[in-house]
Amino acid sequence: MQRILILFLAFAMASPVLAQQIQQVPIIEVEGFSERKIAADEAVFAINLEEKSMKVPDAVNVLNRKTQRLSDALKKAKIRDYKLVADNYSVNVNRIYQNGTASDNGYVARQSLRIVTSVTNEDLQKIAAAIQEAGDMSYNLQFGIAEATRKSLENALLTEALKDAEARAMLIGNTLAIRGLRVFSVTMEPNYRPQPMYMNAKVAMAESADMLIETDDQTLTKRVYVKYTY
Repeated sequence: MQRILILFLAFAMASPVLAQQIQQVPIIEVEGFSERKIAADEAVFAINLEEKSMKVPDAVNVLNRKTQRLSDALKKAKIRDYKLVADNYSVNVNRIYQNGTASDNGYVARQSLRIVTSVTNEDLQKIAAAIQEAGDMSYNLQFGIAEATRKSLENALLTEALKDAEARAMLIGNTLAIRGLRVFSVTMEPNYRPQPMYMNAKVAMAESADMLIETDDQTLTKRVYVKYTY
């Protein structure tokens, strides 16, 4: 215990000295930025299911049957190259507020389903039809950048951002006749994920049997902050 106390006191005494030394180090901080515009390559049919019942098993069973009906409809339509993903499952008390008073009226079960495929999949129209055939389901059609595509560009974006920061630091150094610049620290801004684009899927389906899609490019960015000392 005494040894721990001594170490703590030593660290406490050293911290102000260390902070003062860091403040005395000459610093030039620059920002590096990179950007890529890329066409959306992923289409996602997002479906939210909800079922209310007085008993939890009853609500859950209805959700399971709806999910199974959708899976069967997709297989029946012989959809190619897709994934049916179920997540965000929850069961909560169905609490109703009326005239300032709360009362419990059974349970509500929720489940999110996603049909993930490529923007160029020729079966998009069939997927929409399969959802309608599966029963009373509403959905949104979203277009975005697939995680695999995003990861494949991660290193390239980071390299470009770091080179941009280096170029700015060298410009400052050459302009101000500063010699011996070297990296002191690097900070990366959290990755920016562009929001997926939404469209009114039902209207689009009705307008075109072939469902031709033209999506806007999305932008991926990377930002870094580099401190140089000399």
